[in-house]
Amino acid sequence: ARSPSSGPWGWWLLGGFSAALVAAVLLGRLPVAVPAACAVISVLTFALYAHDKSAARAGRWRTPEQTLHLLALAGGWPGALIAQQLLRHKSSKASFRGVFWVTVAANVALVLWLASARGAALLASVFSG
Repeated sequence: ARSPSSGPWGWWLLGGFSAALVAAVLLGRLPVAVPAACAVISVLTFALYAHDKSAARAGRWRTPEQTLHLLALAGGWPGALIAQQLLRHKSSKASFRGVFWVTVAANVALVLWLASARGAALLASVFSG
C-alpha cells in the first residue's frame, strides 16, 4: 500500500503552499522572513531526515521522532515531505505519518492565520519595531 505522503497530492499540497506564501508576501500580508524561515528550516529538516536514514542503515544513533516532528511543526514540513517522498524515509510508519500530518495541518493553519488581517497586523508590529 502506498503511504499518504508518497502520492502526487503531496506535491500539489507543497506547490499550493509555496504559491500561497509567495502570493501573501507579494500582497504584503506576510514579511519575506516567514517563507525564508520555512525554506531554511525545510532544508535543515531534509538534511536531518537524510542523516537519520543513513544512521538507520548503519545501525548508528537515530534522530528522535519528536525532533523530526518539532522541525516539521516549526515550518520544516515541506523538507520533511520531500525527504519522505525522495528518500522513502519515515513514509510507512502509520503512527509517525499521523503525527506528521497533524504538524502539517497546524503549520498551514498558523501561516493562514498570520496572513489574515489580525495575523498580518501582529507580524507588522513585530517586524516594525
